[in-house]
Amino acid sequence: MTAAPPGPSFTVREIPFSHYGSWFGISPVIAENDTADDLHLVSHQNGMHPVLRFTPLDGPGGHRAETTVRATPDLLSWLAPGGGRIEAAYESPDTVRLRGTGTALRIEAALATLRPFSGTYLYADPVDGSHVFTSYETGRRYRVTVLSGTADGFGHESLGTAERGLTLGGDRWEAVVEELDNAREPYRPAASFDQVVASARRAFADFVDAVAPWRSSATPAAELAAYVMWSATVRPSGYLARPAVLMSKHWMDKVWSWDHCFNALALAPGLPELALDQWSVMFDHLDGTGALPDSVTHSEVLYNFVKPPIHGWALGRLRRRLPRPLPAAELAEAYRRLERWTRFWLERRRAPGSVLPHYQHGNDSGWDNATAFDPERVVATADLAAFLVLQLHELAWLAEELDRPDESRDWSRTAAGIQAAMLDELWNGRRFVTRGERTGRTWTSSSLLDLMPVVLGEHLPEQVSAVLAKGAEAHLTPYGLATELPSSPEYRPDGYWRGPIWAPATVLVEDGLRRAGHHRLADDVSARFRALCETSGFAENFDALTGAGLRDRAYTWTASSYLLLAEAHVRAGAAAPEAGGVR
Repeated sequence: MTAAPPGPSFTVREIPFSHYGSWFGISPVIAENDTADDLHLVSHQNGMHPVLRFTPLDGPGGHRAETTVRATPDLLSWLAPGGGRIEAAYESPDTVRLRGTGTALRIEAALATLRPFSGTYLYADPVDGSHVFTSYETGRRYRVTVLSGTADGFGHESLGTAERGLTLGGDRWEAVVEELDNAREPYRPAASFDQVVASARRAFADFVDAVAPWRSSATPAAELAAYVMWSATVRPSGYLARPAVLMSKHWMDKVWSWDHCFNALALAPGLPELALDQWSVMFDHLDGTGALPDSVTHSEVLYNFVKPPIHGWALGRLRRRLPRPLPAAELAEAYRRLERWTRFWLERRRAPGSVLPHYQHGNDSGWDNATAFDPERVVATADLAAFLVLQLHELAWLAEELDRPDESRDWSRTAAGIQAAMLDELWNGRRFVTRGERTGRTWTSSSLLDLMPVVLGEHLPEQVSAVLAKGAEAHLTPYGLATELPSSPEYRPDGYWRGPIWAPATVLVEDGLRRAGHHRLADDVSARFRALCETSGFAENFDALTGAGLRDRAYTWTASSYLLLAEAHVRAGAAAPEAGGVR
């Protein structure tokens, strides 16, 4: 049997075992806050659905075997105490090879009940002798072909409630599981199991070498961060018309309309085409008003909320990180799309007579339940104004490059007007306030959101910049930037945006601080977040006072944010002061 090769190891309870391009993973996590005893094949087509349960057995008719599960990017292993072993490796994005020795494997439908529009039906295919599970939830078929050993089937063609599956056994056995849209030629192995493992190992090695060639002992989580991104990337299907990095192959299995920006930035130097796909994947769904959707996944596009316009900030940095300039046609298309998204905010999210745009709900800001939104939900905030100013500056630079000087001047004037209104209307001389658009009343909060105008960096007046930097430092715990002041009565350890540390806020604040000249504080923010990821992994967010990972533990924007900050740290060099930030 193949020993686990060198490379990042991980627990499948936190990070699914999957492969670049695949729409399914193998994990015990079968729903939000629901972890099974056994590993499952979990598909993300038509939503998150556990399809098949994998149970190791002492023998074909034996009891559930107690095994230890080990995972690396190329190989998943169940190890039994007596030396028995089951292994799984991806041959391709839709095909997993399985083999075992000394231990049997029961493969069965995850749902026991078959109804007219739910559940999984099993039949034996008379064409090739395979066992085919047909899933109503995913709309796909899962074909199991036995290559060697024995297979004892049960529940074939059963309706209603029944156990459905097969048990693979024998001294040495081998099988393959394929996810099919409908039908294909009978499976014939073109490579040995060991060759499949070696191919998967090379595929990941190529990816990590492209994404993190700078990695060193000073960035010990870089390879695992790359695996989180590699394994969460899916091939084009459904509403995702290009390769896309999902936020996770656990329950956060969508692309959200600001998350994708951080993934694009991390991929840009080594995998520019994939990075540009991440930038474009949401813009493929601009609606008639110019709004980006809130989220996109295989079978769903949601427009009920939007996300903040950080896309101009991201595009400017993306262009500087790409190994080549964008050709004129691509530049013009990026300009057209960013212009439409910007006009949405200028035309649809400004009340009559108002210079400043507004959010309709905390969800629009990405900070869903931040305390800044407690008094009212429809509000003008300084963070939104700051993001839009940066986006307008990027449009002005793009227009200049495209030889559209009149448009460039218009964008610059609009940026200046919004920044002036932000300072005149939302800066009270000591801090930024939030304003209710219906009532006109203003208030402050203990949320880090009030300090996010620091993203304006060099565009801020020095006095304002200094106040924001001091405020950010007050939010800095030993693990990073708390999104709510820990001293606040509204602070919650697992309060989503009311306390925990988040990757996007960290990267945006760190970048703004650095561009405003607050290098020491930016270094500190970067160092603490990197150390947090190296200790606690790539969770959706983290307890600000303990550093514990919270929620989804395999979140790609956390992994990409770590890669961005780690790369900058390495490139700064040992002789220079520690530096983070997005270059």
